[in-house]
Amino acid sequence: MSTFLDVQVPTEWLRRARTGDASAQRSIYSALARPVYTLLRRLVLRPAVAEELAQEVFLEVLRNLGAYSGSGSFAGWVRSIAVSRALMHLRSPWHGRLLPEDAEGAIAGRAVPQGDDQECGSDLERALNALPDLTRSIVWLHDVEGYTHAEIARLYDRTASFSKSQLARAHAALRDALEPRTGDQECTLASRN
Repeated sequence: MSTFLDVQVPTEWLRRARTGDASAQRSIYSALARPVYTLLRRLVLRPAVAEELAQEVFLEVLRNLGAYSGSGSFAGWVRSIAVSRALMHLRSPWHGRLLPEDAEGAIAGRAVPQGDDQECGSDLERALNALPDLTRSIVWLHDVEGYTHAEIARLYDRTASFSKSQLARAHAALRDALEPRTGDQECTLASRN
């Protein structure tokens, strides 16, 4: 499951950060920087883009601390901002690859890079990275971050069945990509958590 679940931000930090206390703002950044970057890196792949988006996320968080109502975890609120930023980037024409309107055949669109002497984790990561952006982000949001199909559907302005079908196709593509390389060994998404 996501490392966001492990992050506890004291209400005192939030109170002080809202008043402009730089020490409290640094503490919030330090507590959440790694999970925010990790999430963004999984959704957008390119490290430089993930770093840039992480900075944008923290600027938005610090500018909008007053908008955090206190219901739900603060880390969950930050996570939702990070996911929104990543999806905005993936939808952007500047990204170079728009999310497809109809992703029916999208999974077959990329070949899984092959390599010798790779571990199960590396193979899984390479197989995930070979998925189209839309599909990979749905896998990550559902299987790792714990989003429901209904929540994913809202993020993409689609139906829950769209999320379910993308996830099923992705799992099939991942099994196909990993099966010939694993023999009797089991490589599953759970092995990466």
